[in-house]
Amino acid sequence: MAPSPHTLSARLLTGWGGGCVWYLERSAVWESPHRLRRLLRSRSKQWISFQHCTFLRRMYVTQLSRSLNQQAKPKPEPVAPPFLEKTALGGAKDEIYEMRPLSPPSLSVPRKPDEKELMGLASAAVTEDPMAVGKETKEEKQWKEMKLSVDDLPGILARLSKIKLTALVVSTTSAGFALAPEPFAWPCFLLTTLGTGLASCAANSINQFFEVPFDSNMNRTKNRPLVRGQISPLLAVSFAACCAVPGVALLTWGVNPLTGALGVFNIFLYTCCYTPLKRVSIANTWVGAIVGAIPPIMGWTAATGSLDAGAFLLGGILYCWQFPHFNALSWGLREDYSRGGYCMMSVTHPGLCRRVALRHCLALVALSAAAPALDVTTWTFPVIALPINLYISYLGFRFYRDADRKSSRKLFFCSLWHLPLLLLLMLSCKRPLAGSSGAGEPPS
Repeated sequence: MAPSPHTLSARLLTGWGGGCVWYLERSAVWESPHRLRRLLRSRSKQWISFQHCTFLRRMYVTQLSRSLNQQAKPKPEPVAPPFLEKTALGGAKDEIYEMRPLSPPSLSVPRKPDEKELMGLASAAVTEDPMAVGKETKEEKQWKEMKLSVDDLPGILARLSKIKLTALVVSTTSAGFALAPEPFAWPCFLLTTLGTGLASCAANSINQFFEVPFDSNMNRTKNRPLVRGQISPLLAVSFAACCAVPGVALLTWGVNPLTGALGVFNIFLYTCCYTPLKRVSIANTWVGAIVGAIPPIMGWTAATGSLDAGAFLLGGILYCWQFPHFNALSWGLREDYSRGGYCMMSVTHPGLCRRVALRHCLALVALSAAAPALDVTTWTFPVIALPINLYISYLGFRFYRDADRKSSRKLFFCSLWHLPLLLLLMLSCKRPLAGSSGAGEPPS
């Protein structure tokens, strides 16, 4: 008769070997159900994973064959109205939701697609029709000739001549004529302003003619007439010639030769020196300041026929005013100037740009104090002009210290009203003529 397992283990319990056998026997009896349960679970998981992979493989093959069929036989789909698109999208969502129960429960449920995303995908599928895209690109690439209308020509020529800058030049020339110590003559004044305006239009038109390839890279100048092709270069040069010749003739023979010579020199300085220097050196800013300082001198010489200390004083005021005005403007346009290839202080020497602006703001205070000493104004002028000069100097100091767009913008907008107000104060404090007091006495 064979002994039972319990009897065999009881006999072996007397020693160390019997204890080990008893421990192994007990562990085999108690842990066998747990091992069997884990084995069944692992098999079920493997079966679910295999089933899921099979399902994904079938879906991939179906989608691939469908895309191949669509590529082989493209059919342009008509653009459906919005309510039909929503209906089709609703059907697509129903199909997606019907396929979801096939996914195993152990896997993470995918995110529910948003209705906006589905509408975006559907609209993209409609617009990506190869025939429609080809038609759009063909129409975009087609060259269209711009027709010049006679009604648009005055506005185009006004932008070509920089009409706002021309108005500033004419106003400073008028101030120089009015501040001259001579009786005001209307015919000479009208000829001076007309000739100076025509000369300024000619210089600005030639400047835009030379800078077309560079203006096209800047956001500030990309809409100019020559850049957009609204007029031809030949028409721009012809317009500049039609402005320069009568303008110089009026200044030379209608006013005096000195004023005409200053007009010719200013056109040459602006077109042949300042314009090419903008891409070579930062010295272009100083040359451009000289160009802006000549118009009030032309007004003075038109009234007096000579270059006096008062003419150079007015030219000095305009010369110093342009540095805070232009440096503050160029500070916000540094990206544009660098794209256009222009060599400006704000791009290459930002510290010098701020110092020069502050330096010339303070120089305006000194030049205003020198006006009565040169018999241009009375001593009241430097006193009443001191607040606005100190204010622009304060903004120049803020621009020098902060070096940001906010301070530069404040300085630029201050310069826009500072110059007209300063010239009006000079006119109100103009020194009376020498013989005005005895004008009512009869001659001896």
